[in-house]
Amino acid sequence: MFRKILIANRGEIACRVIKTARRLGIATVAVHSDADRGALHVRMADEAVHIGPSPAAQSYIAIERILEAIRATGAEAVHPGYGFLSENPAFARALEAEGVVFIGPPATAIEAMGDKIASKKLAAEAGVPTVPGHMGLIVDADEAVRIAREIGYPVMIKASAGGGGKGMRIAWTDQEAREGFQSSRNEATASFGDDRIFIEKFVTQPRHIEIQVLADTHGNCVHLHERECSIQRRNQKVIEEAPSPFLDAATRKAMGERACALARAVGYTSAGTVEFIVDGARNFYFLEMNTRLQVEHPVTELITGVDLVEQMIRVAAGQPLPFRQEDLTINGWALESRLYAEDPYRNFLPSTGRLTRYRPPAEGPTAAGAIVRNDTGVFEGGEISMYYDPMIAKLCTWAPDRAGAIEAMRLALDEFEVEGIGHNLPFLSAVMDHPRFVAGEITTAFIAEEWPEGFRGVTLPEDELRRVAAAAAAMFRVAEIRRTRISGRMDNHERRVGSDWVVELAGATFPVTIAADRGGSTVTFGDGAALRVTSDWTPGRSLARLMVDGRPLVLKVGKMPMGFRLRTRGADLRVFVRTPRAAELARRMPEKAPPDTSRLLLCPMPGLVVRIDVAEGDVVEEGQPLATVEAMKMENILRAPGRGKVRRVVARPGASLRVDDVILEFE
Repeated sequence: MFRKILIANRGEIACRVIKTARRLGIATVAVHSDADRGALHVRMADEAVHIGPSPAAQSYIAIERILEAIRATGAEAVHPGYGFLSENPAFARALEAEGVVFIGPPATAIEAMGDKIASKKLAAEAGVPTVPGHMGLIVDADEAVRIAREIGYPVMIKASAGGGGKGMRIAWTDQEAREGFQSSRNEATASFGDDRIFIEKFVTQPRHIEIQVLADTHGNCVHLHERECSIQRRNQKVIEEAPSPFLDAATRKAMGERACALARAVGYTSAGTVEFIVDGARNFYFLEMNTRLQVEHPVTELITGVDLVEQMIRVAAGQPLPFRQEDLTINGWALESRLYAEDPYRNFLPSTGRLTRYRPPAEGPTAAGAIVRNDTGVFEGGEISMYYDPMIAKLCTWAPDRAGAIEAMRLALDEFEVEGIGHNLPFLSAVMDHPRFVAGEITTAFIAEEWPEGFRGVTLPEDELRRVAAAAAAMFRVAEIRRTRISGRMDNHERRVGSDWVVELAGATFPVTIAADRGGSTVTFGDGAALRVTSDWTPGRSLARLMVDGRPLVLKVGKMPMGFRLRTRGADLRVFVRTPRAAELARRMPEKAPPDTSRLLLCPMPGLVVRIDVAEGDVVEEGQPLATVEAMKMENILRAPGRGKVRRVVARPGASLRVDDVILEFE
């Protein structure tokens, strides 16, 4: 076994590898850029080496910088994590030349399967069905349009060296094919140093289901069943689960056998994933093979009990797999929700800044018999940088069945506290409560179909609003009693706190009466319905765990005059709790109108201006590209919301902008 390994990565995956290495008694070396000097993976490792400036091209994917760190520390092996150099055959060969073990597949397998074009040809030769497409390289946008027409729209434009949703676009028209080709090539160059692009048919109403494989150097190869990854946005996975609610045993077996056959055909060793597109009739088509550990590997670990990082290390050390295919059964159900630093209310655009609060839910077994796991690479007070992927944590839950795993995830998301940046926790909660997701009726088009105009938050049903209103009333009463005691105005403090209140939230008004006792409060509504509220919440705490009407309710609590800002199940609520007289007066108060920004194009996220597509005096039409802003390795095209004339161009290419900085002014 190795004595010391270097992790050629950052963030949560570097922390994940360090945890397993520490359990195995292996010393670890972290590498870091300027932006990551104080990162969590740097703090966790036994040693840390600075490898260059913040841009990944000058640090994390600079092979010579990694080799220098290896030489300086005497690391015997390197785990690449995912992304960066994990699927770079030149890196694997460079390590071999140094006499250092690559904790991953052979360079020949990476080369064969890491290239999307070559891998499709090999898959076809191995008897795996493939999606129709153009397997040759595409040189420019004109050729991309011609090929897309030949295949037939819609098409998927993909980076040959791509992964993680980078360098991928769906095109339904010639214009989208032209724009998508250029953006995909730019992203591919920035993320992988490889601008090769290919095009294939986009299968409508597909499911994205992948098979985890594991092979050793002794001829053993197994699959660890499947993961469903259909909940995606911009080809980027958001929620994954294992097993799939769609597959039957026969399809699972067939897909697993084909995945292992493909792995054997290329002499694959270590952990890898064969991804498939599956249609409504359970026909499956090879999509790609990821010759590395996948982001979503924890759900496989939770249903199989296999530590994939440990097995990768052991295989790299020459040890055989300790199990056979028949030993790998499915135990329970697991879900993973990816927490991204992106604002769902701004079309999921990246968000950067300091984590002023970061409190994940408690990990381990829950009272309901579930398990919570959180793989993360950040900490409270840390900075979310514009230079890297926006994912900051992977929240996972396990339960004996799918319904239990979903309910555990709902509660865990409600308990997850993140402040200081935009994040997608409200959206993740919305998915967990969506009837289609609960029923398992999902495709890769799920998000686009259910939120075609973008995410605008969650509207809670009335019964849930009543539960929140009852909780808010009980909490406000507790806060009022505390304020009375602090003031020292009288001995019998509770006599000063009335029992009649009016709760207003989400456009609804609920007159309530509170009857409190030592065990909690009974909140009675104007129509006579009563809800029992119990909790140990005290004023000042940012998280409230309550039982309302016999069911758990978790609220994130913020201060607000005459009430609270409460967040739960994806809803962000301004809740006012007033006396009946104060509520009557509040209804007479005029509302302040927001400022008019309709004539401005504002930067929706912190980022770098890549291109300005219009000039002063230009007349633009709805949907026309105006500017391109790059943030977290993704290009974002900003389009005209309607017809208008450009009065002034404020920002220039190369400018670094903050949220709501002005890019253009219209007449």
